[in-house]
Amino acid sequence: MNDRSQPMRALAARVLQSVENGQSLTQCLPPALNQLAPNERPELQAICYGTCRWFHRLEDELDQRLKKPLRKQDRVVHHLMLVALFQLRYSQQATYAVLNETVEACRALGKPNLTGLVNGVLRGAERDGAPDPGDDAARFSHPVWMVEKLRHNWPDDWTAILAANNAQAPMTLRVNALRFSREDYLGHLAEAGIQAQVTAFAPHGIQLDSPVPVDRLPWFADGAVSVQDEAAQLCTTLLDLAPGQRVLDACAAPGGKTCAILEACGELEEVVAIDESAERLPRVQENLDRLDLRANLQEADAADIDQWWNGQPFDRILLDVPCSASGVIRRHPDIKLLRRESDIVPLASIQLGLLDAMWKILKPGGRLVYATCSVFPQENHRIIQRFLKQRSDVTLVDPDVTWGRDMTAGRQLLPNPDSHDGFFYAVLEKPEL
Repeated sequence: MNDRSQPMRALAARVLQSVENGQSLTQCLPPALNQLAPNERPELQAICYGTCRWFHRLEDELDQRLKKPLRKQDRVVHHLMLVALFQLRYSQQATYAVLNETVEACRALGKPNLTGLVNGVLRGAERDGAPDPGDDAARFSHPVWMVEKLRHNWPDDWTAILAANNAQAPMTLRVNALRFSREDYLGHLAEAGIQAQVTAFAPHGIQLDSPVPVDRLPWFADGAVSVQDEAAQLCTTLLDLAPGQRVLDACAAPGGKTCAILEACGELEEVVAIDESAERLPRVQENLDRLDLRANLQEADAADIDQWWNGQPFDRILLDVPCSASGVIRRHPDIKLLRRESDIVPLASIQLGLLDAMWKILKPGGRLVYATCSVFPQENHRIIQRFLKQRSDVTLVDPDVTWGRDMTAGRQLLPNPDSHDGFFYAVLEKPEL
């Protein structure tokens, strides 16, 4: 649908309000994008992602400029002004356009009585420049609880992690090894005028110097490459895949790692991919279809093995557990608004429960790779330490790799502004009977 019902800034304000009410950008942004012509959609996406990225700093400035908070029924105008402040502070948009079009958006939102306030706030912001941050949330543009947790968990790295979270993530590809060598595909990129380099650790990874639309990538639609961060690609290097194995990808959506497993070893007996989200599983199938790969998809709670498991154990299990996603904030800045400190303990309970359930269906002599996209130890090496204390039939494998930090019970990657996301991996093996 290209017949726009509201100005772009009004659409962005409503998206931001939905995020504040608990919806992810993945959920609430697509319907807004569908109201725009295709050539306008990247701008709306950039506005929404950017406002989420700098939300806490922008919110602090707006609070300093407002004499009193807006009424609850006018909250969408609060978000409209955040959008405008983002554009004033972090975009190349002409100031007069931001001011004039934001006032028009206020009218389009059905709030003509607040146009004077909007105009006054934004003209003051233009005149005065950005104020000094009022607290750590504004200074680092993260919720205070997250700043403090990172400061406590990573006393030597916390400011670097926060800075990396606020940076734009690079665009990284995984070459389909069943179709191309990495070197060959680099050549095809060069012929297409796309500058790129190999990733430092992922054997099939290529990082682009600048992001491009996927339809510019040679043979993307035919399954030559996928977009996947380097850290996420490392799972296949740890699974020790071999022909004839039965492999389980638990919590599989959106399917990037499922596809990576199938590409890494073309003669596996079976790959089973499970996810409890009926809405997300079709995305897994779409990825498989584009890459011409086959997997057994099942909608189920992986921890409830009585619901879905046929009794045949797996040689390899990739357990990429639900987590805080604190290592991928630069790709999903709405995490700063959606995640709460109170989420961490329940998530840790889910993670330990999944690990215990998956161990029951791992074949003796098999290998399980535990993964998160988190930088919080409570979800990572401390889970593995707790699991090792509970069971005597677990061997912790120290992988022969050069990436990440040895946490004694797994390896931690912290987000790197020039390459990979934050990720954690642990490799566990079940002794032969």
